[in-house]
Amino acid sequence: MPFDFDAAVVAPHRMQPGLRRLAAGTPQLTPLRPGARAQREKLAVLSAFPGQALCAEPGFDAGPALDALCRHAATEHPGLWAWDGVLATAHGQGVAVSSRGDVVRRTEGAFGLGDEVARCLRALPAAWRLAGLLALSFAEDLALVDTGAGRIPWLAVALPSHWAPEAKVGRHFTEVHGPVADNALLLKATEGLMRLVAGPERWERFVWTVTDHLRLHAHPAHVDPARWTRPDPAAAWWRTEHQTFLPLPGLGLAGFTIHVELQPLAVAMAPPGRAAALHDALASMSPAVLRYRGLHPVREPLLAWLRARRDGGGPA
Repeated sequence: MPFDFDAAVVAPHRMQPGLRRLAAGTPQLTPLRPGARAQREKLAVLSAFPGQALCAEPGFDAGPALDALCRHAATEHPGLWAWDGVLATAHGQGVAVSSRGDVVRRTEGAFGLGDEVARCLRALPAAWRLAGLLALSFAEDLALVDTGAGRIPWLAVALPSHWAPEAKVGRHFTEVHGPVADNALLLKATEGLMRLVAGPERWERFVWTVTDHLRLHAHPAHVDPARWTRPDPAAAWWRTEHQTFLPLPGLGLAGFTIHVELQPLAVAMAPPGRAAALHDALASMSPAVLRYRGLHPVREPLLAWLRARRDGGGPA
């Protein structure tokens, strides 16, 4: 499901849930081809900083939820993923992982030395290897939401957008969004949001920003704190997230998927009308939201650049 620009970029800009029903038949997982950019970045994170991406509350048993997620993946992508309740096989990656954490190479990998995925998984704790295979087979990062308690007991998030998964695990949904600027609407909607995602329907939402950070992985511990040292919109990036909620019946949990994409801002704004829409949304942002998104230093140059494109003058 591509990022829905028209639904996401509106003025006046408001920080709110923005949920809508996911259209019937729309997949929630996006297969990664071997060596794809997202897979390479996830491999790097899971190899070097697994504790910052794979996080769970002490004593939390993710087994039933992983079973449900594996079955969902097999239903959506039967040619690429198989699950028999004990063994998950990622046909596109040539690797299988059992529920106990055994790693089996089926075929040579299609990039690098050929064993990157299996080598990364074997270095993880056994309890995380199945989740690791899901992470390396699909573009989406994954989390579990306890719909009764409103907490997030488990995350497998290798590509966070300027937040730390290890600081969010076990916290209530309202705590997780506490630092968000102008968050009154978002926090007020939390109770209703939990009721929605606890039901049988699937939901989606879209998030976006403009950034000078050129990697999908944006954990705050690994992002240069000196942001926008060269406030040049022509060198900026358009960062988007497609987030979905996946029902997990009978578990008291919902799955949460996050698909991060990144492209040059100039490319993203090329279609007609986009520069004008982004200009108006950005112009309507409060100072608090601009600071939260790190856009305050570049607001005026970015607005000028967008006006030039909107008015047909090309890049400023």
